[in-house]
Formats: sequence, structure tokens, C-alpha cells
Amino acid sequence: VPFVQCFAEADREIAGLANRWGCPVLSLDSDFFVFDLAGGYCPLSHFQWQSVRAAAGPQGCYVPARCFSAERFCRHFGALSKALLPLFAVMSGNDFIGLEALEAFFSKVRLPRGCAAGRGGKHLRLQGLLNWLAQFAEPAEAVESVLKYLKKHQREEIRELLCTSMEDYAPSDVNLEDFFQNGCYECEAARKADVPQWVLDALAKGKLAPFVINALLLRSTFLRVQVENMQRPSAHSTALPIRQVIYGLLLRVSYGTEDVSPSKQTNALPTVCEFDRCQKTLKKTFVQAASLPSDFRDDRFPLDKLTEVPMSCRQMLLLETLGVKMSFLEPIPSHLQLAVAVTCYWIRCSEPKVKLNQLKALLLVIVSGELQRITDDPDPTVLPAEDDSIAYNEFLKWKEKKLQSNDFDLDAGHSLCQWQCCLQMGLYLNQLLGTPLSEPDLSSRLYTGTLVHRLYQELKSAPSVESLFILSPKMAQLYMVLLNTVES
Repeated sequence: VPFVQCFAEADREIAGLANRWGCPVLSLDSDFFVFDLAGGYCPLSHFQWQSVRAAAGPQGCYVPARCFSAERFCRHFGALSKALLPLFAVMSGNDFIGLEALEAFFSKVRLPRGCAAGRGGKHLRLQGLLNWLAQFAEPAEAVESVLKYLKKHQREEIRELLCTSMEDYAPSDVNLEDFFQNGCYECEAARKADVPQWVLDALAKGKLAPFVINALLLRSTFLRVQVENMQRPSAHSTALPIRQVIYGLLLRVSYGTEDVSPSKQTNALPTVCEFDRCQKTLKKTFVQAASLPSDFRDDRFPLDKLTEVPMSCRQMLLLETLGVKMSFLEPIPSHLQLAVAVTCYWIRCSEPKVKLNQLKALLLVIVSGELQRITDDPDPTVLPAEDDSIAYNEFLKWKEKKLQSNDFDLDAGHSLCQWQCCLQMGLYLNQLLGTPLSEPDLSSRLYTGTLVHRLYQELKSAPSVESLFILSPKMAQLYMVLLNTVES
């Protein structure tokens, strides 16, 4: 499925592309009720996925859905113009503006009565506002009328806020069609922010995460919370040194003279504001970027020239960050090397320490994913070995039997969350450095939480489960290579 990852808020760019192609927008974002979309808006919550129906003629089958049209919606409110819907959204309280500033308006204006019986106060206010807006031909006229109800000293500020917020509903002038036809993503906001072209291209193609742009431009990032032990430090704390290297690459400063004292150099390092959990509350922490090796501090290689740093140097920075030598990874299949390097880092840095059975459970899941890959998607040039198919069928029978348990070890879960945080940041650093190690397949073939927990519980009571793949010599050998590499 061709896709593009937009530089900033994607809504306006989606609306622009939908109108250019005459397509409806499929989403779960209520802002699309407000955009003037030629093909309408289909909320994903109204797709009847289980009710596939046959259509007459060449169309084949279809999934029943609902398509929302701004034009038809406006007809319910007399002469309401579609151009007034953005003002309605802003006044109703969207993502960016609260209702507090407009409470004076709502308390003084006499809104027409809502037209639906039995609705609560909020619905009556919304319907009354729509009926009230229907008397105006254009948004500017309605804004002036709103301002009359406010105190004089508030009017200019509120006018600016309303007008700026309404602009968020104007389809973007970014031509996304260009990207889908020739891979070119041009964006005025990125030009103004002076983002290097290679970063913008990689972001558009999904080869860099939004995390990178947030750190680069906003100097802040939200770290997502998983199902973890809330009494322990956040699972993200284990991956902090990896994030600091990412921040160092994105925000690195030039160290002018050799005689600057180490303490002054440290003070010059930029910081990123991280939002993470502390127990069950949100905590803001300013994290200092890492000081990088000399190759990356060289003025010849600022961020826009990062791709020109020799690949051997970029690989060395990645491996030094993860604390692994390339010679250790050579016996590992290339598409698993990054995951194994991250696993070594996790064992060294996680707190509390990783238990051996947690490591074994994790490696068994990785092996099961490999077995699935060679069985379900065999290399067309190599016939799948019969013992691999037998081993996979035996594994599926075991899995069917064992996944029913509801046991959950919170500390084991927390430790595995730490591994996922380390993998995420290891992946982001690898992407930023131009993938010196192959990217792993991040589907369920690499990691399945439920299966890891089941295997961990099983290993505690029945160590023989470690021989789960004994019927496939190839997989049994892969498991031992993974285990020996990490343990060494």
C-alpha cells in the first residue's frame, strides 16, 4: 500500500489529496466532518466488516459503510454555508482552542432552539450554534458578531485565535500527488524550518519516525507508556543512553577550539524535553544530548551531510552505543543482527536484571518467527525442508494448547517492555545512521508479547520447553547461536 508520512499535521494534506483524486477520506478523526471533501468522509467506525455483500455487475463484493457529506449536513440547518463549519468546530472546542474564552458569548447570545428532541445540553448548544451561524453568509461576518459579546480588551486576541484555528481546515497546498507519482515531497513548513532534504525524504517514505522530527524541531517528545510495573521507573529509562546519541546526532553543536574545558563543553550540549511517566503521573525531564565521537563532531559532517559519513563509522557508532562488536554478530543472520545487538544492550543496562528464562523465552519467540517465515514464505529457489514443516506444525499444536493461560508476571512484563523500548530506539538510531545494520521484520514474527509470557511461565516449570524446535536441526542450531552470542 503506497503511503506518505507528512511533515506536520496530516489532516490538511489528506483533505487536499482526497479532493484532487475525488476520493472519500477513511479515518477516525472527527476533524474530517468539517473539511469540505468532494468525496465525503467515511468514519472507520461505521464499516460493517462482518457484513460483506455481493454487488451486481463487475464491482464484485463490498463492505457496507457510511459516507458523511458536509453539504448534506449543512442542509439540515437551513441556509448554513459549508464555509462556516470551521468556525463551528473552533467554537465547539477542537484540539487547539478551549471553550473558556467563548463562555461569555454563550452566556449572552440567544441561540435558536435545537431541533432534536431528547438530546442533552451539549447537543442542544451545538444545534443552537449551527442554527445561529446559518444567518451569516461568510465566516468573517460571524466572527465580528461573536466578538460583540466579548469584552473590548479580549476581542483582538480572540479574533486572531479564531482566524488562525479556522485555517487548519483549509486543504493544504502541498501537492501529495507529486509524491505518489515521482517520490517528491515539497513542503513550505519544512523549508522554513530548514530541515535537510534527506531527512524530509526519509520521513515522507516512513524511513524515519516522527520522534526524530519532534526532537529536531520541537526539542521535545512524548514517550508512550506500555503495560508495565507502575511502581518501577519507566521502561524507557533503560534506553536513555540510546536516545541521547540520537539527540546528539540531530542537535550536535560545533566545538570550536581544542582548548575548551570539558566542563564548558558539557554545558554547551543541547537538551531535549522528554515527557515520560513517573509512577502513574506524567513527568517532564530535560535530557542532555550525548557528546559524539570525533568523526561526528567534525564540521564537515553536520546533519545535512550525515549520509556522507563513511558507513563503517556509522556502523561503529551504532555498535558502540549498543556495546557490541561486529565480530560477535557475524554468526547471526543479517536481518536479526540489530535485534540481537539490542538484546545484548538490554541485558547489560536493564534494572532489575534480566532473568535467564526471560532471555530464553525471548529468543525462542524470535526462532519461532524464523520458522514461520521459512515455512509460510519459503525462498522460491530453496525447497522448504520437511523437518521444518513438521517442527512448525508441532509448535502450532503446542501454542494452541498453551496460550489459554491467564498468568501474568508483572516484573517479567516490565523487563520485556524495557526490551521493546530499547529495540524501538535502536531501530530509530539505525534508521538515522542510514541502516548500517539490516532492519528487522517488525511484524509478530520478531516479537509476540503473549507468546513470550507463556514461554517464560513454561520455562519456570518445564525447562524441557527449551527443546521446542528440536525437530528442526536448523532452528535448534539458530537458537543455540542466538543464546551463545548474547551470553558471551
